[in-house]
Amino acid sequence: MTAFEKLHPALQHHIVNSLEWRSLRPFQERCIETILAGNHAIVLAPTAGGKTEAASFPILSRMLSEDWSGLSVLYVCPIRALLNNLIDRLRKYCELVGRTAGVWHGDTSQSEKRRMLAEPPDLLLTTPESIEVLLVSRKTEHASLFANTKAVVVDEIHAFAGDDRGWHLLSVLERVSKLAGGGLQRIGLSATVGNPAKLLSWLTNSSKGLRELILPEASTQDDAEVQLDYVGSLGNAATVISRLHRGQKRLVFCDSRSRVEELANMLRQIGVGTYVSHSSLSADERHRAESAFAAGNDCVIVATSALELGIDVGDLDRVIQIDSPPTVSSFLQRMGRTGRRSGAKRNCLFLATSSESLIQAAGLIRLWESGFVEPVEPPQRPLHILAQQIMALALQESGIGNTTWRDWIGSMPGFADLDPDDIAAVLRHMVQEKILWDEDGILWFGKEGEKKFGRKNFMELLSVFTSPPMFTVRCGRSEIGVVHQLSLMTRADGPVVLSLGGRNWGVSHVDWRKHIVFVEPTTTKGRSRWLGGGEPLSVSLCQAIKSVLAGDSLDECWSVRSKEKLEEIRDEFGWLDDVSTHIVTDLDGVTRWWTFAGYLANSSIANTLITQFGIKARCDDFVITMMMTEVPQEIQTRIYSISDCIEPDVSEEAVAELKFVECLPKRLAEQLVMSRCMDCKGVKVALKAPQCHVRLQ
Repeated sequence: MTAFEKLHPALQHHIVNSLEWRSLRPFQERCIETILAGNHAIVLAPTAGGKTEAASFPILSRMLSEDWSGLSVLYVCPIRALLNNLIDRLRKYCELVGRTAGVWHGDTSQSEKRRMLAEPPDLLLTTPESIEVLLVSRKTEHASLFANTKAVVVDEIHAFAGDDRGWHLLSVLERVSKLAGGGLQRIGLSATVGNPAKLLSWLTNSSKGLRELILPEASTQDDAEVQLDYVGSLGNAATVISRLHRGQKRLVFCDSRSRVEELANMLRQIGVGTYVSHSSLSADERHRAESAFAAGNDCVIVATSALELGIDVGDLDRVIQIDSPPTVSSFLQRMGRTGRRSGAKRNCLFLATSSESLIQAAGLIRLWESGFVEPVEPPQRPLHILAQQIMALALQESGIGNTTWRDWIGSMPGFADLDPDDIAAVLRHMVQEKILWDEDGILWFGKEGEKKFGRKNFMELLSVFTSPPMFTVRCGRSEIGVVHQLSLMTRADGPVVLSLGGRNWGVSHVDWRKHIVFVEPTTTKGRSRWLGGGEPLSVSLCQAIKSVLAGDSLDECWSVRSKEKLEEIRDEFGWLDDVSTHIVTDLDGVTRWWTFAGYLANSSIANTLITQFGIKARCDDFVITMMMTEVPQEIQTRIYSISDCIEPDVSEEAVAELKFVECLPKRLAEQLVMSRCMDCKGVKVALKAPQCHVRLQ
């Protein structure tokens, strides 16, 4: 019996006759037996590669064969746009076999929500925040609503696991599982990630049952067409896009909303049918643009990273990347949108508009060619999420025991790994600060808890969690780019100056609550001589960039213009080798320590130079700049004896903007933020490599 033949007969019939599918894809067939057996799984496949069907078909088969009733399947996505994109497809599959599907998020009408509560769908598409609302709402009989839940599918799981929303997701799944009597089958869907086994353990750590990784068939660089071209400006990029691949559908990625709009306007002015998609547009406007693009042929859609996720915009011919994404994973997500037709190859054309982006793209391609993909690392020490969950449980259960909360969420790996003394300190602090009230061992909201979190039916408690510490940089109404919060810390050498988009910007104001940095042009040198700025790069990518700069090989995928420009840039780094870190005394009388260790690591080292040695220092992804003509040998020796995990400079503002920080003792809040801004691997790379001293003439 084939895997397909193990599906419920009714489902087999409709796949063949109603959907008119001649067969399933090989990896979809590989999923059938695992999911039918009730095993937990992580399913990896390229973007738009059929992961939804790989999970939903065997789940629907179980639903029919085992006669599941009520709300039996949760399908969780990171963004509403993806939910809205999937609902019609999943509703169709359900209806073919006599079942129902619904979607529940913040835009779902109240009348539709009331209808679903009265008659729950068999499959519910939703977000972690909406599950939380269902668990705590007094309008919901949550115990009966989730009593029959058997399985959860987490789409784009990598988008959750790397930040606090992942811990929140696992927490609400623990609570749903307890209401359902345990045994919730967990299935995660993602494109390629660097540590799938760890991701599977993260998703299923507290669950019983067998676990399985379902990985894509091995691919090689021969399966993809990747090219790197240097165009020098966004206007030149528009010209290239207008002349290449006419008659084809092209998806163009830019990494800021302002660049998306600027490029789209340029393309329209030269007669290219162009649509845009980014988060500042209304949901309806994005949907119209994506639908029009999906139905077209000779056209372009210019988008931000939001279209990395599995939102369907039809069969694509080409992906074009303006400059470079920050990770190989991001690149694979984007390139994976192509090559869906039989005989077609995945493809991506990089158009670099600056020297900085050219080097970054070359390093990224070099890293991809080596087979590297970044691991997804859950953030450390989620004490603030534990505080939120205890408060949410108090709402859910109309009071929660000061020890019985563990029965609900104590096995969640992020909480199970916390120091018991830290947990006790958080609970004491919440009671002392009157956030919680402890009456005979039952926790409920105290005066300050009601005041802080009780507005609008506790929506402040249930809203989206803190994202990674990235800040949008604006000059007037123009968006310049993004920077990490560590870029904003006051240094000993004066006001903060950022280097973005090839220009220097003086910081005039930081809105920590909204994560916005307001800047003005300045002639003062920024944090980078010519590289860096924007989102911090990993030590792996920085080392790949170093390899490109220090080498003399010319990759076949580089255009003639790219080769000429890269050779010009290499000439500036004639002293660089691929093994050492380099302490370079430059013509302008300052010393630069070229570590290529990444911004987080360099920031930690620079902070140590300032606080321990009194050296004025600043840094970017690649270099630590010291305001001195020469670093004494004694200091060099002491620097290299620094611990691998030195602490970064974290301001009070950075700690204060952490969500639910009021629930944590100051010491633990500071430790939490510091732990998330550390890069021990990068520091080790910088401190363990041989030193090379260079004095430029």
